[in-house]
Amino acid sequence: MSDTDLNEQHRLIAKAMNEGSPQAKALGFTTLDIGDGVAVLKVPYRTELVGDPETGVIAGGVVTTLLDHASGQAVHAAMSTWTSIATLDLRIDYMRPAEPGKDILARAHCYKLTRSVAFVRAVAYETDPEDPVAAAQAAFMLDSSAGKKAGANLKPPGSSKKEGGQ
Repeated sequence: MSDTDLNEQHRLIAKAMNEGSPQAKALGFTTLDIGDGVAVLKVPYRTELVGDPETGVIAGGVVTTLLDHASGQAVHAAMSTWTSIATLDLRIDYMRPAEPGKDILARAHCYKLTRSVAFVRAVAYETDPEDPVAAAQAAFMLDSSAGKKAGANLKPPGSSKKEGGQ
C-alpha cells in the first residue's frame, strides 16, 4: 500500500471513529491530524460539556474520553493494516483545570507496537502541549475480536429464548 493510500485509510478510520461512536459524535470530536502513529483531536468548548457551572471548566470525563479516543486513533495510525483494538489500560494524570471557554486538543503518539499490544502516550491541552491539562499513558489490545467479523459477539434476535420452547 502506498503512503498516500495508507494516509487516506487512517483518515477514513478516524472519521469512522468520530462519527460511528455515539459518544464521540455527541461530544463533537474532530481529528485535526493523523499519521505516523500520531493523532491530534479536538473537542470544541460548549456549555453543555461543563462539569462545574461556577468555574465553566469542561468536565473531566470529556477529557478522559478525548484522550482515550485520540490514543486509539494513534494506534490505528501506527498500523499498516486495520484490526480491531480495545483499551486495556488508561492512566490519566490531571495537572490543572482546563481554561473556560477554550477548545481542548489531545495529541497521542503510539510509540510501541508488539504482536498483541500497542503502547501510547498522550496529552490534553488548549494551546500548548507543553502546558497540559492532563497526560495519559495507555495500552491497547490488538485484534481484540480475535479475527472474528465485526459484530460476531452479538447475539442474533430471539436467541435469548430457551431452546425447545422451554
